Amino acid sequence: MPSAFHVAVAVEMPLRPPVGLRLIGRCIFALMATTRSATTKWQGSLMDGSGQVALESSGLGTYDVTWASRTEEPDGRTSPEELIAAAHSSCFSMALSNVLAKAGHAPERLETSAEVGFQPGEGITGVHLTVKGSIPGFSAEEFEQAAEDAKANCPVSKALTGTTITLDATLA
Repeated sequence: MPSAFHVAVAVEMPLRPPVGLRLIGRCIFALMATTRSATTKWQGSLMDGSGQVALESSGLGTYDVTWASRTEEPDGRTSPEELIAAAHSSCFSMALSNVLAKAGHAPERLETSAEVGFQPGEGITGVHLTVKGSIPGFSAEEFEQAAEDAKANCPVSKALTGTTITLDATLA
């Protein structure tokens, strides 16, 4: 929880605080822009070399990466596509939970997987999102509409503009 901006509220608050602010209890917190970073150290040629990508912002770990882990079996290593899939599945889940909450139906559970295709010589060929949700009082049609909204407005989806993104959304 941010601690830099504690403001006592002495006026009646609207139902929703203005964009960029969050009401927690009786305090308003400013939502700050963030930057996240990762660093890759690579040694050798593309085909014979290898690297390690470190998640610098979180400090959660360092992961081996090779060309073979991209184009063949991972064998315990990651790839840029797997990292994109992780980013997209988590971002989409957050976006969808927000869409659902704004519609008055916070999800009990969402499970999202992302598959990122890669073709050597061509690049990333597409992303396929699959989401299963448990949302009381929500129809399958409403869920599909909410999922399409989240797909269109998820920041990672927006970053992947130019890439075909497909979606399967079903209620559990």
